[in-house]
Amino acid sequence: MPKNTVIPFGPQHPVLPEPIHLDLELQDEKVVRAIPSIGYVHRGLEKLVEKRDFQQYVFVAERVCGICSFGHGWGYSKAVEKLMNIEVPKRALYLRTIWHELSRIHSHLLWLGLAADAMGFESLFMQSWHLREIVLDLFEQTTGGRVIFSVCKVGGVRRDLDAEQVKLFKKNLKMLRQELDSIVPAFLNDSTVASRLKDVGVLSEAEAHAFGCVGPVARASGLLEDYRLSQEDAGVYLELGFKPVLEKSGDCYARVAVRLKELFQSLDIIERALDNLPEGEIFVRPMGFPSAGECFARMEQPRGEAIYYVKGNGTKNLERFKLRTPTNANIPALLHMLQGCDLADVPNLVLTIDPCISCTER
Repeated sequence: MPKNTVIPFGPQHPVLPEPIHLDLELQDEKVVRAIPSIGYVHRGLEKLVEKRDFQQYVFVAERVCGICSFGHGWGYSKAVEKLMNIEVPKRALYLRTIWHELSRIHSHLLWLGLAADAMGFESLFMQSWHLREIVLDLFEQTTGGRVIFSVCKVGGVRRDLDAEQVKLFKKNLKMLRQELDSIVPAFLNDSTVASRLKDVGVLSEAEAHAFGCVGPVARASGLLEDYRLSQEDAGVYLELGFKPVLEKSGDCYARVAVRLKELFQSLDIIERALDNLPEGEIFVRPMGFPSAGECFARMEQPRGEAIYYVKGNGTKNLERFKLRTPTNANIPALLHMLQGCDLADVPNLVLTIDPCISCTER
């Protein structure tokens, strides 16, 4: 019996947006086993919490990842606010929700373009990234930044939305929805897409639960896993009529469908938040420094639930910051799904978990 062949997949590959590295053990064209190379690319971001005070560190937390930067800034701020018993104003919570859901749209459009490119849909790639520019323009006009926004801080937000900006938001979101209405159904109903994605990389609900999957990977298997439903976050989201998007088949096609449907869901959330934006302050000034103790906070990032841990010592600098990212939680399930798949399906399988290695390897 011939020996199995081991080939490297990544970190540089034509269809990979991220430098993920897998050693694939093959028997003919079938993957027998996948071994990941996961480790820290030591940028020292977590260590910097000892050198920057608790407000300055928000800027560092945002730089963990450029795609979900706002969510990382919010997650860190939420953990420190719990440590300091700060009650964030309602208007600030709504503004955070608006920018966070806009980040989700940005992330999913970026991913859609890359997924389309991997399957040879160059026109859809260009169209998706064209729509992404509308989102980035909105960020620039309301926060001042296109990738790193620096509007979130411990106690609230730095910027407000005036009437003209709200009007601009609604106009651009309406245009975005019209464009999505034309391209998303075409992508989901395409026979080539279905042949490449349906019944590939099937993950059952029980398996998704056993592997601890989060985000669209879990919800595509029918697992109700969305931290926006939690008691902590549900105050704003339930007011805005939020319901998670679920699929049942658990294959690559389902994971694509969940993200595409979440685009429209995020548009709905933002529009309702703009219509019901409460009056009031956008910031509460923290009194003193974070007390000695530790706190966890959780956020539903575009890729799934992220966990933020902070430890204070009574000074302006925290003693410890730790982040568990959604990609880290979804990699074990990816390795399981890769077993038995065709080598040609590996790129699509990897892309359907939407890996973010800059988040995972800090």
